[in-house]
Amino acid sequence: MTTDKSKTLTTSIRLLNEKLHFEGEVPGNEPVSIDYVAPLGDDLGYTSLELFLLSLSSCAGSAILVILRRMNKRIDSFGITSTGYRKQDHPTGFNEINLEISLRSEDVSFGELKHVIKRIEGICPLLSMLNDSVITKFVFVLNKEHE
Repeated sequence: MTTDKSKTLTTSIRLLNEKLHFEGEVPGNEPVSIDYVAPLGDDLGYTSLELFLLSLSSCAGSAILVILRRMNKRIDSFGITSTGYRKQDHPTGFNEINLEISLRSEDVSFGELKHVIKRIEGICPLLSMLNDSVITKFVFVLNKEHE
């Protein structure tokens, strides 16, 4: 039976030590090391929240690039630095996430970027799942200028 990745995703993890070090796998991809900070873990891999930030950044970045490319915009370079601020009470998930989008393009304006950001929640499933529980802020660095 073939599974449509757009409808069903399967991952697996297995414990590697006596603490919280896991190896995570997705069929067809390289395994990833997942751990927790000391003393519960040994800092031998990404934490779950780091993986979440990476996933959110790649999800938002993919949505932004799809929209810009449909607008026939040329992208010379693109990157996202995400910073998550954790709650002090348990569960200590994020209460705020800032995504700094760095884009080099000769034909994209700040106004166009703001328009694109308004549209990506309907495209990026991770962003849409945050709802109102996590404040999400976007900062743009366009051709080395901040807004």
